[in-house]
Amino acid sequence: MTVFSREVSTSIIWVAYLFAIASYARAFGGFAMTFLPSGTPTIWVNIISTAIVLVFTGVNFLGAKAMGRSEMLAVIVKVFILVVFIVIGFFFIEPVNLSPSDWPSTAGIFLGAGMVFLAYEGFGLITNAADDMENPRKTIPKALYISVIMTFAIYVLVSFVVVGNLPIPNIVDAEDYALAAAAEPFLGLVGFKIVAIAALFSTSSAINATLYGGANISYEAAKKGELPKFFERKVWGKSTEGLFISAGLVIVIVNFLDLEGIATLHSAGFLLIYAAVSFAHHKLRKETGGKSYIIWPSIVGCLLSLAVLIFFQVQSSPTAPLVFLSVLAGCFIFEYVYRRSTSRCLRSGDQSEE
Repeated sequence: MTVFSREVSTSIIWVAYLFAIASYARAFGGFAMTFLPSGTPTIWVNIISTAIVLVFTGVNFLGAKAMGRSEMLAVIVKVFILVVFIVIGFFFIEPVNLSPSDWPSTAGIFLGAGMVFLAYEGFGLITNAADDMENPRKTIPKALYISVIMTFAIYVLVSFVVVGNLPIPNIVDAEDYALAAAAEPFLGLVGFKIVAIAALFSTSSAINATLYGGANISYEAAKKGELPKFFERKVWGKSTEGLFISAGLVIVIVNFLDLEGIATLHSAGFLLIYAAVSFAHHKLRKETGGKSYIIWPSIVGCLLSLAVLIFFQVQSSPTAPLVFLSVLAGCFIFEYVYRRSTSRCLRSGDQSEE
């Protein structure tokens, strides 16, 4: 585990961020397509997805304040619309849609849980803003608890309303815009469009925040010798080259993988990362005050979900698991070869490079 944490942890986190941004961008493209005329070529999903990545690369280039302001606006809009959707939708729920007879198998539920893990990993992005906080020791714990609780509540309530208003076959048919489709039965076409707008704001804020986190991760990794120096170089005295490298790789992923494949890689990467983080926390529990009976279930849960996710993907579409394993192996190989072919070595804290 020591080798894992010191050799490739940051590389895997950075790559997982890339797949996360790509999955959000493809989701944005799917919702944006609902505003285009019927029969619009699907290539427009790629075009729109690429464009939104470029837009928020520009926002992040302007700095943390610009990113923070745009993020605040997007969060306010999307949370307001989702709350309205939940409140109104509850009055139109069809009990028959919630019948256990329509539930998938237990294995299918575990697969779904592994896939939607990506919806809950965003709280980890909070720590990437520590350097831009006035009092991170006080702010970060509060932000983490509040974000996890709010995310859990909103996602559970939204899912309940979606399933209660839209039969499962309809949800499957509208997989790229199911949330908007669920609003149509009780809010009509206007409701469909409003919720689609909320989804655009939601995916936009996710792209914005994750680009910020990915750029910071690559910058810190470069400072510690885990990535080449050019990741920490400033462009025009503003953001780092790592931001543009990250954005470029995201655009490649968006245009060469489908949404399910990207989501699988995204979820698998973060399940592995958080299992490793929890294991590291267990090793440091005496310093942090952590409890084994809380930490071990999180480790087992992450690894179990990862195993189920990979198992089902191998059966349905083996390409995504193969890409995931290839990326994982690539992270090990890259950092191993990189540090042995250069004079750079791992450093911690503020230790300067020799």
